[in-house]
Amino acid sequence: MVDSPAGKLHLRATDDRRTLDDFVRVPWTVHADDPAWVAPLLFERKEALSAKQPVFAHLEWQGWVAYRDGMPVGRITAQVDRLHLERYQDATGFFGFLDAIDDDAVFAALFAAAEGWLSERGMRRARGPFGFNINQEVGLLVDGFDSPPFFMMTHARPYQARAVERRGYAKAADLFAYLISAAFEPPPVMAALSARLRRRIHMRPLDPKHRDAELETLRDIFNDAWSGNWGFVPFTADEFRTIGREMLMIIPPDFIQIAELDGEPVAFIVLLPNVNEAIADLDGRLLPFGWLKLIARLKFSYPRTARIPLMGVRRRFHHTRLGPGLALSVVEALRAPGLRKGLVEVEMSWILESNEAMKNIIATLGGRCTKRYRVYEKALG
Repeated sequence: MVDSPAGKLHLRATDDRRTLDDFVRVPWTVHADDPAWVAPLLFERKEALSAKQPVFAHLEWQGWVAYRDGMPVGRITAQVDRLHLERYQDATGFFGFLDAIDDDAVFAALFAAAEGWLSERGMRRARGPFGFNINQEVGLLVDGFDSPPFFMMTHARPYQARAVERRGYAKAADLFAYLISAAFEPPPVMAALSARLRRRIHMRPLDPKHRDAELETLRDIFNDAWSGNWGFVPFTADEFRTIGREMLMIIPPDFIQIAELDGEPVAFIVLLPNVNEAIADLDGRLLPFGWLKLIARLKFSYPRTARIPLMGVRRRFHHTRLGPGLALSVVEALRAPGLRKGLVEVEMSWILESNEAMKNIIATLGGRCTKRYRVYEKALG
């Protein structure tokens, strides 16, 4: 318990249903007057924290809620991911789900709890924010506050980065979001690459009749394609299958394109409709009539925007002439399905600042950077 002129402050661990509910609802307080914020679906946020989620087979976590005079005003999690530690042997733990009012005492109390928990488990560095790990929501928004986030991307207030930095955290990596026109015209270099590869590359949509086998193919490509990236942790089969099944409830099969080279699946891309357009006025609730509104909007008034959250080209092609051709081919394969649905713009997110190859492809497509997210880290004493 801390007394201050602003009122009494105390933290509670998310060890019961009431505190977990308060944890989920903190963003409603933090972003109440933020016109760019989109309230997430409450049931989906609670489901993400459910013990049945497959990520918890290799990840331990604890959450806290900060209360000011009994009102929830901040939250944070600390987590240790066994898969990360096995891969990197770096004693790095993570913090996530960070949200708080503009009050340094709240941030100080939240980080003290998270860092103490990580230190007790032998962690010598804290990194974040992550939803739980790098395969979920990543980074703190540091530029691009004036527009709503796309589905499954984070949002923040400008003061939050300053508050994190006052806690001794420094930049570990920046991530970018880019917007491209759904009606982009393939530039000459793209057309030439596609023409050269046309005889060898077969593009096809995901086959829903063989859903789980197709999802395993995508996971295999993704884990191979991203294995050399900063912070990479592989998706487990259970994780990817769970996420894939959920996504396929709202993604048309032709929004997932697979490239086969000489009969072998070697690249893929996923286009996710920007559900935030459809839920912006639901205040996170699907009852009593939110379900009907959401279904009607996705069926009769399809979102005008979408996001590419997953994309991969097998690693052995990354530094060959085939690499850019495969990447451009899967992007181009989404153009016709997207336009048929009436899409106007597509966000490509997130893109590591060090991923020059992908940034060059996006520039070729006429993309413009609209948001920057930052991952922070700090050595623990």
